[in-house]
Amino acid sequence: MSEWTLDYDDFDPREEKLREALCTLGNGYFATRGAAAHARGDDVHYPGTYLAGGYNRLKTKISGHVVENEDLVNLPNWLHLGLRIDGGDWFDLRSVELLGYRQSLDLRRGLLTRSVHFADRHGRRSRLAERRLVHMAEPHLAASETTVTAENWSGSVELRSAIDGNVVNNGVARYRELSNRHLETLFAVAPEVDVLCLKARTNQSRLEVALAARTHLFRDNGTRLIVTPRVQHDEGFIGQDLSVELVRGESVRVEKIVALYSGRDRAIAECDLEACTAVSRAPDFATLAASQALRWAQLWRRFAVTIEQSGNGAERTALILRLHIFHLLQTASTNTIDLDVGVPARGLHGEAYRGHIFWDELFIFPLLNWRLPEITRALLMYRFRRLEEARVNARQHGHRGAMFPWQSGSNGREESQQLHLNPASGRWIPDNTYLQRHINSAIAYNVWQYYQVTRDMEFLSFYGARMFLEIARFWGSFVVHNEALDRYEIHGVVGPDEFHTAYPHSDRPGLSNHGYTNVMAAWVLARAGDVLGLLPEERRQELCETLQLGEDELRHWDEVSRRMRVVFHGDGIISQFEGFEKLRPFDSDRYRAKYGDIHRLDRILEAEGDSVDRYQAAKQADVLMLFYLLSAEELAELFARLGYPFEHDTIPRNIAYYSARTTHGSTLSRVVDSWVRARSDREGSWRLFRQALESDIADVQGGTTPEGIHLGAMAGTVDLLQRGYTGIVTHGDALTLNPCLPREVTSQRMTIRYRGHALDLSITQQALTVHSHKSNAAPIKLEVVGVGAEIAAGQTLEFPLTPAPQDGPGDDG
Repeated sequence: MSEWTLDYDDFDPREEKLREALCTLGNGYFATRGAAAHARGDDVHYPGTYLAGGYNRLKTKISGHVVENEDLVNLPNWLHLGLRIDGGDWFDLRSVELLGYRQSLDLRRGLLTRSVHFADRHGRRSRLAERRLVHMAEPHLAASETTVTAENWSGSVELRSAIDGNVVNNGVARYRELSNRHLETLFAVAPEVDVLCLKARTNQSRLEVALAARTHLFRDNGTRLIVTPRVQHDEGFIGQDLSVELVRGESVRVEKIVALYSGRDRAIAECDLEACTAVSRAPDFATLAASQALRWAQLWRRFAVTIEQSGNGAERTALILRLHIFHLLQTASTNTIDLDVGVPARGLHGEAYRGHIFWDELFIFPLLNWRLPEITRALLMYRFRRLEEARVNARQHGHRGAMFPWQSGSNGREESQQLHLNPASGRWIPDNTYLQRHINSAIAYNVWQYYQVTRDMEFLSFYGARMFLEIARFWGSFVVHNEALDRYEIHGVVGPDEFHTAYPHSDRPGLSNHGYTNVMAAWVLARAGDVLGLLPEERRQELCETLQLGEDELRHWDEVSRRMRVVFHGDGIISQFEGFEKLRPFDSDRYRAKYGDIHRLDRILEAEGDSVDRYQAAKQADVLMLFYLLSAEELAELFARLGYPFEHDTIPRNIAYYSARTTHGSTLSRVVDSWVRARSDREGSWRLFRQALESDIADVQGGTTPEGIHLGAMAGTVDLLQRGYTGIVTHGDALTLNPCLPREVTSQRMTIRYRGHALDLSITQQALTVHSHKSNAAPIKLEVVGVGAEIAAGQTLEFPLTPAPQDGPGDDG
């Protein structure tokens, strides 16, 4: 096994869609699934190309309701390259005898390669070798290079290079009853002898996209073959057939360079004109591959996390970590900085969750903050540009401030589905997960964390502070005062655990006094004063005037932040929501024996005519999110502010209680569970970390990854090494490091960016070395295992570490 290539040595139709998702190539502007060039969408293959922010809405009548869904649109298929010998059948992996097969995703260089050795029904043996890229430095370009070798025969080879606009959104089985035809072809032409162009438009959002392809043929010696193509034109399809004669042992190489533009791109006249111009000017495949490798080398210098690991599985761990970083950067890259897009929870790798943006930013942004925070800023601007829609959303629900949607797409309206298909029962059931108002605290938290790492005062002054204060205003208006308890309460919400969306037998959705929601709302309201205090006096005055934010409202926020109700039960357990302990205990052993996999227990019980709302069972880490986001010190301060005890063993007691009741139905769950155990149970933390690594590469949920990767879990696993096991925290004016490497990790190296410094960190079980690259940045304060220091640019400091015990009670958080 290589640490830099994801390899497959056979063709397995059952695994093909999973491999297509995992072998997706992208650059933050668009991405294309790793389907074979000859493949069409069917039960084995699903080619898909997705443009960042390329959404469209369609209506469907289901179960007597008309629902409207917004989807990330599957764009015309540029991969299409057909092959046939002597006028025979078009090549298909399933209709030939496979003599050899290998597929590799080169993470170091951003290349997908596929080699096939096959014999057709006439016994003719051939070799097919393909290289493919979606260019990271030239965001509109993609390319493929395919070599066909006649091994034991002589004859004609016919190649069909095409762009196919007859595509629909059909990649998620449970969405197939919904309207899915988003594109209409405007024209498909061959403007030059070697160039094809297809222009299409979405039928609701009116987004125009154009793809152009330049196809050239070459001999073994690199000489270009001048072949007159036969144009194949059909509705929504444009192709060209190119024929060449081969003798035994000869090869022909097909080079296909593609450009994709949309009508929303900057500095263009028409997207079809730009696409055709781009492919005409583009260099050959070898030149593109070289510049692609250079750009990826630059990115890997910024994002690498290198660990030395004892025991088995070291190479696989390194490979998966790199795979996760690779897919994060293919979804959100430096090319994203100039775009008005968010980061979809399932990447640009498929159609699951319809390409919507959720709270997964909480898990994604930390990796970007400490490596390329310019990307985080661009993604936060996606939220800021939809602030007015969030304000309207709040007003429509009778609140003030900004209420951001649980699922966001094109313009920031609530895109959560109204009905959800349970594949276990075949029934469409109401979906109330849109009540996850905690998304607002997540956005505020992301603003705060970005500022803490970067000290980007311009962003905070003109964008971040306004979002933060509008969210604080929302929470200040959303709470209800319980006069009997003299506490503020929150009702009618849903938490990260989507199993519970209502009380048993209630006809009203939502829960009361949800622990994570209430505490994080209190955190936002407490931190709002700090945000205002950071602003320059003139800007603070302007913002307060603009928002009509006065002392009375600020005092109300402060009061709520001190009097928010947090419900406890048992021995200091923070109740997931009020009444959680009164639900029925769930017999997980019996259901595992019956069904095996119970990660989607909600679907299992609904199919049985029961409801998970009745049981003490959680889909994913919920209360534990508090210990994931806030350090033990921060939580102790916050709970003291609220007037509640926060004892030394509060965290481990809550971990034990909720871990026993969680099915890990979300890939994020094990990331959180591993994180919160990092200090008190390092062995358990490492075990959960290794399990979380397998989420996508092994498709642990049994069929979800083929529909799109889980980007939050991917970034979250890397961040476990970046911050979790290093103990990196921004605390006041100091960068705090308190390493707690698991026993299996003998050393770790990485480079982070912090307030103008590039810091090389080298950690072993015995010592931490910090080196600041030469720059003009002012010195910064460090606090390493309680020892304060200051480091200047160009300086190196070393700190001794005392290896901590691997198990037993500890200071989590």
